[in-house]
Amino acid sequence: MSAADVHALAGAYVLDAVDDFERAAFDRHLRECEACRAEVDDLREASARLADGARSVPPPSLRGSVLTAIGTTRQVAPPVPARPAFPRSRLRLLAAAAAVVVAAGGAFAVQEPRVRGEHAAAEQARAGQAVLSAPDLQVREQTLTGGGRMTIAVSRLRNAGVIMLAADAAPGDHRVYQLWTVRGPRAVSEGALAVGQTTTVRIVQGIDQASDVGVTVEPAGGSRTPTRPMVADLKLA
Repeated sequence: MSAADVHALAGAYVLDAVDDFERAAFDRHLRECEACRAEVDDLREASARLADGARSVPPPSLRGSVLTAIGTTRQVAPPVPARPAFPRSRLRLLAAAAAVVVAAGGAFAVQEPRVRGEHAAAEQARAGQAVLSAPDLQVREQTLTGGGRMTIAVSRLRNAGVIMLAADAAPGDHRVYQLWTVRGPRAVSEGALAVGQTTTVRIVQGIDQASDVGVTVEPAGGSRTPTRPMVADLKLA
């Protein structure tokens, strides 16, 4: 097994999805590779944080399908010199979150009101990694009213974005967070979280059509139009 092959096991190692031979090889590799140790730490932190906000239960076959995709996909995007102001540790955490959110219990597909299917979940995981590894990746952050953070990674080349929401607390009184993209005169829902849920990662396609990404507080189940004021409204232009 080459060094590159061993390094690619980071995601599966954190999720305990490796066999005994792979685990032993990666344990040896960790003693010599500082980058892999940092990557494993980020993956563990991301999986723990994102699992706390998950409420839906995936079907039994979903985990294996997503782990197969993660095992062949790099978890960390390459450095992008055009973004020196964005902390590298935060970018690594965002990439880690997108890589492990499915198997950690906060899957892109599972966090929506209806579980989509294992094939769709794997495709979402690949799409997220494609965005995070794009050479033109741009990352922006905004603090939520009430505490927490929304992070958005956008690639114009991929015409897609990854939204990571991490609120300090859930809205009370059976209310939920809902994500939106503003596309011309319309606000398009990108999904409502479950009651009590504070964390999610979502992939947004067709990001070139969006001028803003926002978060609102809505009744359980979400709303057809956003309730103002938004608790976050991040300009993409």
